[in-house]
Amino acid sequence: MNAESKKTVVIGASENPGRYANRAAHSLVRHGHEIELVGLRPGQIEGRPIQTGQPMLTDIDTVTLYVGPRNQSDLYDYIKGLKPKRVIFNPGTENPDFESQLQAEGIEPIEACTLVMLSIGTY
Repeated sequence: MNAESKKTVVIGASENPGRYANRAAHSLVRHGHEIELVGLRPGQIEGRPIQTGQPMLTDIDTVTLYVGPRNQSDLYDYIKGLKPKRVIFNPGTENPDFESQLQAEGIEPIEACTLVMLSIGTY
């Protein structure tokens, strides 16, 4: 991994190549970032396993979220427990209540698109 690598958890990962979470996982790897994948169904992306449930992960820089607000409440404590520096709320996942909770924990919420951030060098 390069010195700029940010270990990233993709929540909402899917083997379906039409899903943005899948595209983001591929793009993160292409840009030299270590990824962990968490989804509803097991599988693989870029040779890495999609883990189900709420696996214990460490040294997380970023969580990129691909789960809509209606389905996020069960993830609040899990995501906060990962202790990321930031959580990216991709389009359609914005959640002001959760974003406030993250800020209170010292975690930066960012409303942005991971794919765009990677493509323009702001990731």
